[in-house]
Amino acid sequence: MVDAFLFIGLPYLALVICVVGCIWRSRYKKFSMSARSSQFLEDGKLLFGSLPWHIGIITILLGHLIAAVVPRVWSSLMSVPAILFSVEAIGVACSLLAIVGLTTLIIRRITDARVQAVTTSMDLVVVLLLMAQIIVGLLTAVFYPYGANWSTGTVVPYFWGLVTLHPDMSYVTGFPMLFKLHIIGAWILIALVPFTRLMHVLAVPLGYIFRAPQIVLWNNARRRRVAVEATARAESRRDFIKGAVGVTGATALLALGISDKVLTYFKGPDPDPEAESALLQKKLERLQQTAEERQIELERQKNAMILVARYSELEESQGKYFIDYAMAPGLAFLGKDSLPLLISAKCTHLGCTVGSQVNSEGQILCPCHVSYFNIVTGEPNPGAPAKVPLPHLAWALIDANGETIASAKASGEVSGSSDPAVFAQCRLYITQPVSTSI
Repeated sequence: MVDAFLFIGLPYLALVICVVGCIWRSRYKKFSMSARSSQFLEDGKLLFGSLPWHIGIITILLGHLIAAVVPRVWSSLMSVPAILFSVEAIGVACSLLAIVGLTTLIIRRITDARVQAVTTSMDLVVVLLLMAQIIVGLLTAVFYPYGANWSTGTVVPYFWGLVTLHPDMSYVTGFPMLFKLHIIGAWILIALVPFTRLMHVLAVPLGYIFRAPQIVLWNNARRRRVAVEATARAESRRDFIKGAVGVTGATALLALGISDKVLTYFKGPDPDPEAESALLQKKLERLQQTAEERQIELERQKNAMILVARYSELEESQGKYFIDYAMAPGLAFLGKDSLPLLISAKCTHLGCTVGSQVNSEGQILCPCHVSYFNIVTGEPNPGAPAKVPLPHLAWALIDANGETIASAKASGEVSGSSDPAVFAQCRLYITQPVSTSI
């Protein structure tokens, strides 16, 4: 219930508050849409705080935006280890840069008397929330690395589920607490936009570019001369901006004109009838393959037992993969008591397949988000993304005559012989979860 509110209710509530609040403020409080620039009050610390803060936060936001808008392109890029490492390093560096800049701005705001005079309580709340959000994001990048790679399969589908009004919180409810705090913090900041200085991000003064210059007349000759020179410089800057806008517009029109050719290049030519037939045939083959897999799954459900391996093939340090009744991967080991040890190989975090190699501490690794599971208890290591242990599976050892020599329930209760010499000629089977009978 709490997860449903935090990851579905809160996002929609934050977006509604943000949109309605921004529209109301732009119509009835439009002159308050300002950052209340304090450069005239103090500009020394402002330079050393504002510049690194904006460089760091804008770079981080662009990375998040690109991953959300073009997840396939981003995922293909992140599959290259060098690019993934570079992106992670840039993200950490920009986070540190943003923290340094924001810390400087916070110190300036609370120590300078003139800046403090125009500071509100909500200003302090926002900067502290921003600082907490960046620190949490940095900690997640440090303790749970390579998020730029696996986020396209978790956070991005969660985000687009909200956008398309088909929310699915299962993508994020299994995250560690740091990830959850980072996501919740983002929605809280979005909800606060209409009530804080963050609103000035939406107030782009485009009209100033085309507004006629204002001339100020002074009463003495020196000030009149300075005013005329300043007006000339302002007109020069205005002409430059207009020229830049014109060049940008021309470039946009040119890009629009060649966009169809660029899209054709990446999409490829339209398929001819033969290619279309081949594509349909391939789709049909995939559907048939899926139907066959479902048929195999149905047949497996009807069997009381499914063969895993010969007992002699089991090892203590290396597991043997098999497919269980739910068509999920499993691993078979030889326990230290010479009895089989069967455990699910599907990570309880996000469903990745865990490794088969046992380390010196009796654990197997999920390589997706680095969770270690003890093969005896199934428990994940403390602090792992996975919080639920891997379940054990029921098994039976059957001799050449089809008799059950030993069996075990999923709970670990063993019955039958415990003599390894008797097991040598037996085959290992998994049994239906509801029963260990044959």
